[in-house]
Amino acid sequence: MLHFSRWKTLLIWLVAFAAIIVAAPNLLTEAQRASLPALLRHDRMTLGLDLQGGSHIVLKVERSDIVKDQLEEAVANVRNALRGAGIRYTGLTGNDQTVTVRITDPAETQKAVDLLKPLTAPDGHSGPDMALQQGADGQLSLQISDAGIAADIASAQTRSLEIVSRRIAGFGYDNFIVRPDGADRIVVRVLGAVDPERLKNLLNQPAKLSFHLIDESMSGQEALNGRWPVTSEVLYSLDDPPVPYLVDRTAFATAGNMVHIEPVIDPQTQDTSIAYRLDAEGTARLAEVTGRNVGKHLAIVFDDQVMSAPSIEAPITGGEGRISANFSEDGVRDLAVMLRAGALPATLTSVEERSVSPSFGGESIFSGLIAGLVAVVLVAALMITLYRILGAIAVVSLFFNLILIVAALSLAGATLTLPGIAGIVLIVGMAVDSNVLIYERIREEEKATHSFAEAVNRGFSRAFATIVDANVTIFIAAVILFFLGSESIRGFAVTLAVGILTTVFTAFTLTRSIVAVWLRRRHPRHLPKSVLTHLFEHANIRFMGIRRYVFTTSAVVSLIAMAAFATVGLHLGIDFTGGSLIEVTAKQGNADIADLSSRLNDLNLGDVRVEPTGGPSNARIRIASQGGGENAEQSAATLVRGELESDYDFRRVEVVGPSISGELTLMATLGVLAALAAILVYIWIRFEWQFAVGAIIATLHDVIIMLGLFVLTGIEFNLTSIAAVLTVVGYSLNDTVVVYDRMRENLQRYRKMPLPILIDASINQTLSRTILTAATTLLALLALCLFGGEVIRSFSFAMLFGVALGTFSSIYIAAPVLIVFRLRPDAPDGEESNKTDAGVRSGTVV
Repeated sequence: MLHFSRWKTLLIWLVAFAAIIVAAPNLLTEAQRASLPALLRHDRMTLGLDLQGGSHIVLKVERSDIVKDQLEEAVANVRNALRGAGIRYTGLTGNDQTVTVRITDPAETQKAVDLLKPLTAPDGHSGPDMALQQGADGQLSLQISDAGIAADIASAQTRSLEIVSRRIAGFGYDNFIVRPDGADRIVVRVLGAVDPERLKNLLNQPAKLSFHLIDESMSGQEALNGRWPVTSEVLYSLDDPPVPYLVDRTAFATAGNMVHIEPVIDPQTQDTSIAYRLDAEGTARLAEVTGRNVGKHLAIVFDDQVMSAPSIEAPITGGEGRISANFSEDGVRDLAVMLRAGALPATLTSVEERSVSPSFGGESIFSGLIAGLVAVVLVAALMITLYRILGAIAVVSLFFNLILIVAALSLAGATLTLPGIAGIVLIVGMAVDSNVLIYERIREEEKATHSFAEAVNRGFSRAFATIVDANVTIFIAAVILFFLGSESIRGFAVTLAVGILTTVFTAFTLTRSIVAVWLRRRHPRHLPKSVLTHLFEHANIRFMGIRRYVFTTSAVVSLIAMAAFATVGLHLGIDFTGGSLIEVTAKQGNADIADLSSRLNDLNLGDVRVEPTGGPSNARIRIASQGGGENAEQSAATLVRGELESDYDFRRVEVVGPSISGELTLMATLGVLAALAAILVYIWIRFEWQFAVGAIIATLHDVIIMLGLFVLTGIEFNLTSIAAVLTVVGYSLNDTVVVYDRMRENLQRYRKMPLPILIDASINQTLSRTILTAATTLLALLALCLFGGEVIRSFSFAMLFGVALGTFSSIYIAAPVLIVFRLRPDAPDGEESNKTDAGVRSGTVV
């Protein structure tokens, strides 16, 4: 008899109660949470970018800046070394990663080589910074090593992390994350109401400010027309059109010497400037230089551009002053923030941006909640209709399962995204699968035992291995999805994986304990009779009788899908091609699609498509990859903002550069292959090799048909589509494993039965589970498709098709393959050989 000790029952309900306590703070406001004990105050889920709005920006350390700085330093070191030793030289230049110089007197070449050798010594790197090579006619070259540049890039990344954090904090944001990504990238995530363009401008610029003297030996224009001293360089002003200045290379003070920086806006003229105060060292240098150069001009340089060139009318001894800045009010405030935070060691280029407005995030939350509520109601109604009191128990278990998911995510501090909500809705449909497996197994065991209590006990025990095997496949797919990179996909993977674990836990603890209480109190003698489930009880469908026709039809459809994939191809999203996707809402009236197309085509951005989405006032803009590097994609999105911002609000902006799209493509490909390999290895270990081959063929069938669906419908194929494909693969194999598990059991029980008949019997015995699980999952996905919002509609539609496809392939592809590969080569392949086998054929387990 099914028995639960008191302490086990108490422990289960304590876990359920603790889950409620942990999950509850997610329903409270910030003020209400502040009144909670400190232990509970922080145990809650964090809403992702797509639910509360904000910007996700990936910045890349610009390698060219690092190379330029190393070249300039190397050239300066060579110049100083040779001049200090009195060695004459000519043609000292730096190009790419090579510094070249020619020693005028060949007799001094060896002396120069000995003098420059110390420059090649390692500087904390794994290899030499530079390699010195000697050529003919006194020609020397210093080659900067890739290892040295890589080490400087890593150092620049580390230093930039703190500076970026200070800039964001100085901008007034407090809900943000800054973290390294790879060897040369920084991920910035700022949540809430954000101006993405202003934020990117704040983070992209190195903001190196320095004080120089103007070289007045010639004008900037004269320098451009001829040759200028090597100790100076030509820089342009910030004016429009820019003015060239010949500026001394040596800086006598920098922003690092500034101890106080404030933006100043004249209320009368609206002129903007930066008021500063220097430290003692900077004050002394400024006083010394200006004292020796009265009547000349200073050059205040900002990121290799002359911001201001004031005349030195008298020595500046106080260490205080103002820098005229021809910026807007916001611009001068941002400049002050950058200068206070410090200069970046290199330019940070935006290679990826995903921005969402808070209003769009609120709509997504509302849509997700409605979809979840509808899914729960539909699934609960179906289960109670089918199983009466046991259905009600399954619904109670489902509710606690959802609470456990929220509690687990809260304890982990997980981020809940819109695909994460979709994962929870999907779990609503899939969670009752375990209950259906158990209940249907109880129904079978009831016929083989005299005691209903014993049938319940056997049903739970014998369903355990099947449930674990079935859920492992989806869990593996979820784990692989977690490593595909996108935050939203990770959110889906986390909720799916946690939901699978909590589903198995609740099925064999909470559900089992409630059923045990029901048995003790009601003493039922049989399962409650329902209206519908008995329809499958005596199912005797000859599935294998038409296997050749189904195989042929599936093969033809698969070939057509592959041909369409090879010729037409997928409609790849910006995740894999690069480019921009922008959703806008008209500030007044409806979005004018024709006008938008006309205005954007005038910007000469290449292939631009505008389409309505989510209501008459909304439009979606797709801009193809610009093909001009990382900055080209950001420039295109900036142009669109500038063109439309007066008439439209920007709901969602996604910009993916070529390097990110290439990596996402590679990661998606490797992720799919890794998931398939891991799942199939697990099946190979758990079953005979023929089962693994059958699973492989069924999986390939599902993937090919799914890809054909994307080609046929023109649905955009992106990272979310990869999530749909992998989830469908896991779900399909879930179904397949249930059928395989019953086949394996029957193979041991009926050793002489013809394989086609045994397969038919196994499928018929599990048919109720297959159909009911598909029905509950499809109901949840239908709710998600209808009410989940535009963003995940294509995902939910693909999942709807995929679940139906997976159910079909588990019956008509995975099972017949076992006959082809002669799973039982010694058994007769004809009519049933004895009366017992006939009983199995009719769906009755003897």
